[in-house]
Amino acid sequence: MPTVHFVKQNQTVECPVGTNLRQLALDNEIDLYSFPANLINCRGRAMCGTCRVKIDDVRAASAPHEDELAKVGWEGPQYRLACKTQVLADLEVVTNPRKAQGWTSHPTYKWMEDLPH
Repeated sequence: MPTVHFVKQNQTVECPVGTNLRQLALDNEIDLYSFPANLINCRGRAMCGTCRVKIDDVRAASAPHEDELAKVGWEGPQYRLACKTQVLADLEVVTNPRKAQGWTSHPTYKWMEDLPH
């Protein structure tokens, strides 16, 4: 059985292959959400992106779902939505990771690079 280590919580949980990462966290009282997303979120339907996590090994998780790519795909393959990620092997997870380079690194804001500083 794979183990999932939640880095910020310093908690390791064993689970069957194919376990949903969001459900695993919730079942073990690991908070995926920061305020106010802990009160208002899509409840695992990949509509809000608030269950965003960073994983250490992309091969230890299921392939990204198309809904995920729209929300976190631009940040790189290690950023996933917990609600759409299944555990396949041992995995380290960082909950509520900081954005890789901030909101201006999103392709939508590429035009800003040409502005005079």
